[in-house]
Amino acid sequence: MASSYINNLRLNEMGTGDASGTWGTTTNLNLELIGEALAFGTEAITTNADTHTTTVADGATDAGRAIFLKYTGTLDSACTITIGPDTIKRVQYVHNGTSGSQNILIKQGSGGGASVTIPAGTTKLVSLDGGGSGAIVTDVLAGGMNSGGLTYPSSDGSTGQFLKTDGSGTLSFATVDTQTFASGTKMLFQQTAAPTNWTKVTSGVDDRALRVVTGTVGTGGSVAMSTALGTPAVSMGSVTGNPGTNQTVGAGNLAVSMSGNISNTTLSTSQIPSHSHPLIFIAGSNVVQQGFTTNINTEQVQNNVSTANTGGGGSHNHGHNLSGSMSGNPSISGNVTAGNLAVGSSTATINCQYTDVIIATRD
Repeated sequence: MASSYINNLRLNEMGTGDASGTWGTTTNLNLELIGEALAFGTEAITTNADTHTTTVADGATDAGRAIFLKYTGTLDSACTITIGPDTIKRVQYVHNGTSGSQNILIKQGSGGGASVTIPAGTTKLVSLDGGGSGAIVTDVLAGGMNSGGLTYPSSDGSTGQFLKTDGSGTLSFATVDTQTFASGTKMLFQQTAAPTNWTKVTSGVDDRALRVVTGTVGTGGSVAMSTALGTPAVSMGSVTGNPGTNQTVGAGNLAVSMSGNISNTTLSTSQIPSHSHPLIFIAGSNVVQQGFTTNINTEQVQNNVSTANTGGGGSHNHGHNLSGSMSGNPSISGNVTAGNLAVGSSTATINCQYTDVIIATRD
């Protein structure tokens, strides 16, 4: 009976009577290949190849037999790798160690069986079902690995992340929260973009002033802040109309008390009214009597003669020491009746300096 290699590691299964005298050598080689299957292997892909085939050799050393297989080489596009023979059944860690940032696709068989995509720099545990031309390759850890009652993520997290549990056995990657603010907290920031782990609020907050309250917060007003505090100007509207009034002052005990006196004042010539005095001239004796009308023996009397005007009619003051007081409480009643009093529109704006801020919500 001839030797066969139908097992999943492609070891030499010797038939009865085979390898006479070399049985020990064949057995030792099989043991070495088993060790190889438990080890690390590396296989290079032709530069920029779109396809590649890995066939585990029958009874001979082969990197494709290793439980951890790393593919190397340089790629400029995704490369489909077919692992054969398509009848072997096994699980294998496959690492995409190629350069060029391209994916490798692991499949088995020549048909259209499912394949597993491995991005550059990552490792996946795949299973080969050995189904012939339609063999299927499965990502064993897709959907997360379950061990010890814990379900692990199916892919790696980001730099600096850690594993956290939801309390029900499911683990996931999370970012270390260096902030002490609870999710949903809103704060002001004097910068254009929100900080990391914060989301900028853009609805209903633009061009508004801030008001400090001690009760429930809210919003209000209808004029944008830049409009309300624009170019400095004050324009007062006109007041028109004629509202009436029926107010009356009622009787009361209002009293006025005065005391003191007004001082005498001697008027100067400039302060007395302008005036003249009548004169009578008597000729002959050269005697002039002022203010008399008695006849005097003379040959000539001249009447209707006056002195020149004198006096300026100026004002004057009187000193006083008057003092007094007013007391009482007369009542005022009535109201201003309706009328068409109207005040024209007025504006007052202030062009104040300001600093822009944003509102952001903690994620």
